[in-house]
Amino acid sequence: MTTPKARRPPGPSEEPVEAAEADRLRDLLRTPAYRKVLVFSALIGIPISLAAFWFLVALHELEHVLWADLPKAWGWDTPPAWWPLPLLAVAGIVVGTVVTRLPGAGGHVPAYGLQTGGPAAAALPGVIIAAAASLPLGAVLGPEAPLIALGGGLALLFRDLVRAPATPQSTALLGAAGAAAAVAAIFGNPLIAAVLLIEVAGVGGPRLFAVMLPALLSSGVGGVVFTGFGRWTGLQTGSLSVHFPLSPSRLDTGDVVWSILLATGIGALVHLVILGGRLTASFVAAAPLPRTVACAVTAGGCAALYAVVTGRSPGEVALSGQAALAQLTADPQSWGVGALLAVLLFKATAYALCLGSLRGGLVFPALFLGAAAGVLLAPLPGLGVVPGAAAGMAAACAASLRLPVSSVALVVLVLGNFETVPVVILAAVTAFVTAELLPQGPSAAPDAARERRRRTAAP
Repeated sequence: MTTPKARRPPGPSEEPVEAAEADRLRDLLRTPAYRKVLVFSALIGIPISLAAFWFLVALHELEHVLWADLPKAWGWDTPPAWWPLPLLAVAGIVVGTVVTRLPGAGGHVPAYGLQTGGPAAAALPGVIIAAAASLPLGAVLGPEAPLIALGGGLALLFRDLVRAPATPQSTALLGAAGAAAAVAAIFGNPLIAAVLLIEVAGVGGPRLFAVMLPALLSSGVGGVVFTGFGRWTGLQTGSLSVHFPLSPSRLDTGDVVWSILLATGIGALVHLVILGGRLTASFVAAAPLPRTVACAVTAGGCAALYAVVTGRSPGEVALSGQAALAQLTADPQSWGVGALLAVLLFKATAYALCLGSLRGGLVFPALFLGAAAGVLLAPLPGLGVVPGAAAGMAAACAASLRLPVSSVALVVLVLGNFETVPVVILAAVTAFVTAELLPQGPSAAPDAARERRRRTAAP
């Protein structure tokens, strides 16, 4: 029998990977160029946050005028059933014109998920116009995607104005920092912006820290600006937060089991909605202007039919779902089974149409759909209203964004309680796995892919 040979100490070429990665990070932090990026990220966080603040204020005020003030001025307590049709027709015309006439096509198609990186300066007007036409006029989309594009684009514009070197590394870092500063307060907490950018960027190792340090710093500055500036002016931007009047009881076995089953179903259904959005995008790409208008008007028709069927406001199907989510969580008992089924059907259909035709983000409508599904299924034995809604929101968010960590952080911080964290995590992971295992469909529209390459090549 042979004696095993003694192992020799590892040589320099066999240094553990972890040590090498740590050394690379320390070397990066020692470089003057990266420290300049950190300082620049803090500085640009202030103007970008102010720009995002006023952008959100303008969207919020315009939505209130169109959906509250005008109907009341004309004698209606709530918008009539036909109200979304002309508004979304105008949205379709404006967005279709932006897509066909302006650089950047108004930003990326929301059906293909959130994207980092700022557009070229020439594309920023199209992004702003398309978002301003889509969101207040009734698109079933949220503001986070335009904010990411606005923040990243402004960061790169500021870099060009000060004539800083434009390298691939600085473009990635400043794009992430600007996006984090802009999106920091829309979710009610700058930490969510940082976590969201971690997963959207899809990086790891030293590059993860290199991207996230500027993003964390800039989003922190952005949170301070949003909080202080909002208090000083008294204006509102519509930060996403919900408050259940019910105190969640201790989780039991029923909550855990039902959350997994609920998340599997919601994950599959939301995945089908996203696929519907991608099919809509392929349909619209062949003739952007007329087909964008057609899809937008059809989404408005969904809201109108909902109002006719239920007697409730068409705004519960149209718009992002932010206000409807607050109403749902404040008084879940006011929504009957029929209303919940109707809003799930009509809003999911309108969501798919808007995902492929108009411009905005995926998060807000997904959160509402998940919460509505959770409240609908809450009477199941052993499942409470709050755990059901929390699991539904996490599942819908993870299945639509494909960002499980961000979905968990978002739902936990939006709900403002930690009793439901276990079911939130289970639901997010379950829905994410379910959606990933299903057929994925097209990953990007040809026109969108070409436009991204053109923007990337732009100076």
